[in-house]
Amino acid sequence: MANDPVVLAIDIGGSHVKIQSSAGGDERKAVSGPTMNAAALADSVEKLAEGMQFDVVAMGYPGPVVHNKILSDPHNLAPGWVGFDFGKRFGKPVRIVNDALMQAIGSYQGGRMLFLGLGTGLGAAMIVENVAQPMELAHLPYRNGRTFEDYLGEASLEKRGHDKWQKHVFAVVERLTTAMEPDYVVIGGGNVAKLDSLPPNSRRGDNANAFKGGFALWLDKTLIV
Repeated sequence: MANDPVVLAIDIGGSHVKIQSSAGGDERKAVSGPTMNAAALADSVEKLAEGMQFDVVAMGYPGPVVHNKILSDPHNLAPGWVGFDFGKRFGKPVRIVNDALMQAIGSYQGGRMLFLGLGTGLGAAMIVENVAQPMELAHLPYRNGRTFEDYLGEASLEKRGHDKWQKHVFAVVERLTTAMEPDYVVIGGGNVAKLDSLPPNSRRGDNANAFKGGFALWLDKTLIV
C-alpha cells in the first residue's frame, strides 16, 4: 500500500551482514566475522545503506531475542550486543528477531510450519497459524552428550563427512517432526544446498526469504511475533 513504511531489512550472519529495502533494489552485503560487535555492525549498515531512504528497520540476529531485546552475544561474532540501542543509533524504529525466525517468516505458507536453518550453527523456529515462535533447539542434548548443533552444524559436516552429516539431518528432522507435529518442514540456511535429497514432507528454503521475513515484521498485519 502507498502509505506502508519503507523497511530496511538487515540479516546478520557469522560471515556477512546483508541488507535490502522493501522499496526494491539489490541486496547489499559486507563481511562480518569474529571482530564485529553491535557498534561495528551499525557502522557497516550505515555505509551499506548510503543513498537509501527508509522509515523503519527489521533485524535478524544470530542469537536469542525476546520482546525485541537481545539476550546474549552471538557465538560467531564479537561480544557487545546486549543492551545496544539500535533505535537510537539508526534514528528509526527497530524490530529485532532471531535470524532463523526472520527467515522462517519469509518462508511461511500457512498452517503449522517447522523451520530449520543449516549454517554455521543450527537455527530453528515454528509458525502456527500466523503466530511466530523462535526456538533455541540448537544446544539441547541429542546424542552422546552432544547437542543438535554439534551434529548438524558446519563443524560436523567437516568432521564427520557429508554422508554421516546428512544422515543426522534426516534423523533430527524425524525426531522434531514427531515432537512438534508440523504440517510441513522448511530447511533453509546456507548448507541446505549440500543435501542430496530432503526428508519427507520438507522443502528447501532460500536465504533471500530472510528479507521477505524482515519486511513482513512491519508490513504483515496478520503476523503475531
